[in-house]
Amino acid sequence: MPPLATRARSRRLRPAADASGWRRPARRGRAAPALAVAAPVALGAALTAYQLTTRSLWLDEGATIAIASQHGTALWRAIRHDGGNMLIYYLLLHVLVGWFGSGEAVVRLPSVVATAATGGLTAALAWRLSGSRSVALSSGVLAVVSLPLVFWGQDARGYALMVTLAVGSQLAYVVIVQSRGRTPRTAVAAYVLVTLLSLYVSYYAGLVVLAQLAVLPLFRDRARLIVGCLVVVALACIPLAVLAVQRGSGQLFWVDYPTPGIVAQAAVAMISAGLPPSFHATGATVVAVAATLALTVALAAWLLATTGGGGRLLAARRRNDSLWIAASWLVVPTAVMLVLAFAGEPIELQRSIILVIPVVGVLLAWGLHHERVAPAVGWAGVVLLVAVRVATIAPTYKLTPENWKATVAYVAAASRDRDCVLFYPQDGRMPFDYYLRGSPVTARLTPVLPTLPWSLVRPYVEQYTVPSSARVSEIVRSCPRLWVIASHEGHRPGPPASERDLTRYRGLLAELRRRYRHSAERQFGYAAVIYVTRLWR
Repeated sequence: MPPLATRARSRRLRPAADASGWRRPARRGRAAPALAVAAPVALGAALTAYQLTTRSLWLDEGATIAIASQHGTALWRAIRHDGGNMLIYYLLLHVLVGWFGSGEAVVRLPSVVATAATGGLTAALAWRLSGSRSVALSSGVLAVVSLPLVFWGQDARGYALMVTLAVGSQLAYVVIVQSRGRTPRTAVAAYVLVTLLSLYVSYYAGLVVLAQLAVLPLFRDRARLIVGCLVVVALACIPLAVLAVQRGSGQLFWVDYPTPGIVAQAAVAMISAGLPPSFHATGATVVAVAATLALTVALAAWLLATTGGGGRLLAARRRNDSLWIAASWLVVPTAVMLVLAFAGEPIELQRSIILVIPVVGVLLAWGLHHERVAPAVGWAGVVLLVAVRVATIAPTYKLTPENWKATVAYVAAASRDRDCVLFYPQDGRMPFDYYLRGSPVTARLTPVLPTLPWSLVRPYVEQYTVPSSARVSEIVRSCPRLWVIASHEGHRPGPPASERDLTRYRGLLAELRRRYRHSAERQFGYAAVIYVTRLWR
């Protein structure tokens, strides 16, 4: 048995707990335990690097590569056309493509690195908030074992990087507001820089800033510093704001009004139980939803019963504000997204909701490792969540929701000399051209909409144009066989612009079928179907 003095010293070094059961970190200046950070980083890298190039590029990835492949004023025009969204991400890809080419592994690698970093940053943040190695490790693992983050971690878009920078901003914020005495200059510089970069990657990152402001009254001694940092960030974002105002929200005409089904899909993504509609719900999805809800309800009931009710939990903020920081990160962005969506703003909930996935992992880990929960029970809960999430992730590696790779292979094998190809919308030209580039098929396949030669790469974003009747007559005369390739052609019911696009496409296809004697259709993909119609005389 250790001496009394030793036991007393051990009790003094042990982090103090409040009524919430979330311990305040001892020795806040120390870095998070290496294993708690390194394990989620390695796991996130493994989950996203596995079969990285198996899944076909989809429409938006084709746009990313086309934009990043531009130079000079053409690059700037492409970024400006997107309203400055993902500006930093496009510039990063531009450098990588210039150095290493536009291979699938190259353009997706930044997202792999970002997702791995998200795991480590989430673990470090959980350590700062809780002071618990178990909470830190479990938080990082639950953050990366997430189908939405794995999917975007294998995607050549900026969403994975957005989440990483948002977690980094939150970590720097926590270091600042929880520091005692002089605030570390590195934390202040990191907060300004990372927050600024997050906004230049995606406007959605601003929702995390709103969450930080919501709990700032709890840290009045640091409020002036945080507001000063955000003023600097706001001034640096003026060019971005100008680009956003000039572009407006017209490019999001395809975003559906938030029906109960869409809200449910976002909720499933938020708890990492699936990623509808990109991947259809399976038995594993149902089990993951049920397991997450059951654990959440059981933990909430148990904690309320064992702590004397919610009053003591809420009163705990006087001694420990960590729970309020985490809760604000979950509640504020989610509430703002829902309010804006129902108010008519075009917000795609299934994508933007990934901002709160890391903090969902933190809160679940905190509940499972609460001091009133037996350690064996807590770790069993973590293992259960990881297992059901892995069951949802594993089958998706061999699924391609939008299969342009197979589309190009089919057209290349079945095409003949003097064949022509027409895209609706013209956006489909970008991923099609990516897989066709350098193929001998380009010598016998003539693009008629758009008419740009295959040797040139140009971004086509939201270009839902159809040829005039005179142009259609010219195409029919010069093209014995015509391929019409459509994806994201619009849908009904849907937003008015999307319905108009669909009507325009169907009208064009009907006219072409009247002018050609024969037609045949193939479909590729399942979530975002690519329609390939072959017409011949």
